[in-house]
Amino acid sequence: MSGEEAPDGEDGSGVVRRDRFSGGPARSFLSSLAADERIFEADLEVDRAHTLMLAEQGILADDTAGEILTALDAIEVDGHDSLPDGEDVHEAIETAVIERIGPDGGKMHTARSRNDEVATCIRYRLREDVLEAIETTLALREALLEVADEGRETIMPGYTHLQPAQPTTVAHWALSYEGAVRRDTERLFDAYGRINESPLGGAAFAGTTFDIDRERTAELLGFEGGPASNARGSSAERRSAVVIENSMDASSSRDFLLETTQALSTHATTLSGLAEDLVIFANRGFVDLADDYSSTSSIMPQKKNPDTLELVRAVAGDAAGGVQGLTTTLKGLPRAYNRDLQRATTHAWETVDAVTEASEVAAGAVATADWNEGTLAAEAGKGFSTATGVADLLAANGLPFRTAHEMVASAAENGGDYEALEAAAGDVLGEPLESYVDPAAVEDALDPEASVASRDSRGGPAPEVVAEQLEDAREALAADEATHAATDEALEDAHTALREEVNAYV
Repeated sequence: MSGEEAPDGEDGSGVVRRDRFSGGPARSFLSSLAADERIFEADLEVDRAHTLMLAEQGILADDTAGEILTALDAIEVDGHDSLPDGEDVHEAIETAVIERIGPDGGKMHTARSRNDEVATCIRYRLREDVLEAIETTLALREALLEVADEGRETIMPGYTHLQPAQPTTVAHWALSYEGAVRRDTERLFDAYGRINESPLGGAAFAGTTFDIDRERTAELLGFEGGPASNARGSSAERRSAVVIENSMDASSSRDFLLETTQALSTHATTLSGLAEDLVIFANRGFVDLADDYSSTSSIMPQKKNPDTLELVRAVAGDAAGGVQGLTTTLKGLPRAYNRDLQRATTHAWETVDAVTEASEVAAGAVATADWNEGTLAAEAGKGFSTATGVADLLAANGLPFRTAHEMVASAAENGGDYEALEAAAGDVLGEPLESYVDPAAVEDALDPEASVASRDSRGGPAPEVVAEQLEDAREALAADEATHAATDEALEDAHTALREEVNAYV
């Protein structure tokens, strides 16, 4: 976004650069005005809050503040496309204000720099984007919980190394991803807390000589730190404003961008694994994806391709690239402000947009998929997937587990049925299988459904254990939904309160 401070120009080409610095082929390279459309409304709100504070502190006359605030309203109505040419949106808006009310419009920039201004605008907009991303994680968790609720007794094959491993259930599979997405939600909430702090008033980096009130601008802009409590109470209740204390840190730090992009990249990685599973499951006939989340071939009419999930999978690479690009941009920057930061923000915007969309698509794909119970049940026992259950049974009846493992492995080489186990017992143990375990218990252990039911340790796939996991997951989801709603309400309350303050001047 914006560059460092420079004296106001006098040639009408903008209010920041003097004539000496206003021309040349590098002007378009320096400009971020087009990209700044994303923070156009944020900048207007930051301008309003700063102007109000200047008036309240007696730094700016009330009538001048009213003229500036009225001009800002008109500029918002006209939109970003109506702005005059400028190096960035901050300069363009200030130029537009001056064009409307004259030189007094330049007083809006008293006691601040574009350095703290842009840092504030980025945070103001990014917190909204992160809340939107969180909302998609909540929707995905809801979809996964619905699948889990319906699939508590739906037996399916489980894999390690993509090889048949142990039978499990659709519910157990879905809850494994719900837990991961829940942690993604938590990471994004944590990042939100460090985004939602005000750098405004840090100026270029060394503060200002004016008697400003940084807490007041933070309050007006709703910079209240972490997510609002889900027990927040009435909308009139407000939390304390949070200011980034050190002015150099406030204007120059972008660690909040990196943290957010990393959290989004982690979520994208979770989504990629989920998408990969569904692509494989669709290929094996375990699940039918809805047409809305599939496509066909341009030449092969029989095809139904999981294209949307393949793109979800690819977004993980984009997000990882965003982390790498942002890290590389930031890694060698000295204090305080450097123009490299103009390029840094793009990585965060692109990542939050791509991951939010991918998360929304994944939620829709999960919610509309149909699970083929017959196919899943038929595949659940293939590859002697109950072998571990048989070994556990033998170990529970006194045989050392490593010996049981050897015996069952021998049986696996000969089909993995009861007869193969009997033969392996004779070869490995030198005694009949019945000497160690009841044949009926072995038959149960060989059955995928009984095998799943026996795995009732905490977090396991047994239906009664899954029911407990479901209850806990729903409670966690409800709490996060309430926190999200309260946080969103807090931002809306701040916006409304700022508007009421502005209306007293215009």
